Amino acid sequence: MLSKRNFTHPVKVGSLIFGGDSPVSIQSMTTTRTKDVTATVTQIHTLEKAGVEVIRVAVPDLASVHALASIKEKISVPLVADIHFDSSLALQSLDKPIDLLRINPGNIGGLENFSKIVAKANQRNIPLRLGVNAGSLEKEILKKWGFPSATAMVEQTLKYIAIIQKVSFKNVILSLKSADVKTTIEAYRLIASKTKYPLHIGVTEAGTYLRGTVKSAIGLGYLLLEGIGDTLRVSLTANPLEEVKVAKEILQATGVRKFGPEIISCPTCGRCNIDLIPLVQLVEEKVATLKEPIKIAVMGCAVNGPGEARQADFGVAGGQGEGLVFRKGQVIKKVSEKYLVDTLIKTIKESINWE
Repeated sequence: MLSKRNFTHPVKVGSLIFGGDSPVSIQSMTTTRTKDVTATVTQIHTLEKAGVEVIRVAVPDLASVHALASIKEKISVPLVADIHFDSSLALQSLDKPIDLLRINPGNIGGLENFSKIVAKANQRNIPLRLGVNAGSLEKEILKKWGFPSATAMVEQTLKYIAIIQKVSFKNVILSLKSADVKTTIEAYRLIASKTKYPLHIGVTEAGTYLRGTVKSAIGLGYLLLEGIGDTLRVSLTANPLEEVKVAKEILQATGVRKFGPEIISCPTCGRCNIDLIPLVQLVEEKVATLKEPIKIAVMGCAVNGPGEARQADFGVAGGQGEGLVFRKGQVIKKVSEKYLVDTLIKTIKESINWE
């Protein structure tokens, strides 16, 4: 069951709001060299079409800083500059038209440099994301706790929040990521109980497509079902398009957001007398552009097929080279297997005014 949303103070990031009662937004990060404006903008446009709502770019050098303005004027989603190790790059990025600056307090060069960044962000009214990762905790914190635990991550986060609060800077988003799912969940739970800043959630360095998807689905799904999280990124060693696709599926599966049809299908077994796998894939392709949050069941046999199909808005249940087409629990017609998808799609189009 989805818990009540954990309340966090709203922070404006470009055209979006993180926190409050705003939808949980989807982020991703480019894999291009940021100083290559053409390649970076091309990839961002592709991600925008896929549904990304916030985009982050790496800023490892001065050339990347100079590219930020050109990138920003060519895209429509909020732009986040990601800085590690070099506080001067962070300070210079704050002079550019970015919508958010992401820094890791543990590797930005100490309290003095951190304070300078906070002061300038406050002056420029640009939000900060404090990204405290388990792999970059300060030596004193690690020495105290012995390992990068959730408690250690929260202690480091609260240390820097105290500095921010001294200058009354409120435009702050927090993230406390670990490659370990359990540590990630515990860290976000704990920080959510101690602060009301918006939370960017994610399992960092989750891995390749399959492994990373599983870890992210467990970690993010768990947090979302508890009402924790205002914006998220699925971190995959894969094309960032896959990050966006997986993020949308996680949000839809948890009931947090709806992006289009939900397709349910059985895993097939020895009772299946219809070529179900390509059938489901074809249905997915046919409804890929549909925005209506309808439920479509594509089932392989009569064991639980008709039952599931009846519970869906639309559905098919296969038989021996043929199948039944359902709408709102009622059988529309029986057709041969080769006409099953076309009949299903036609039924959907006639019912919901889908052009």
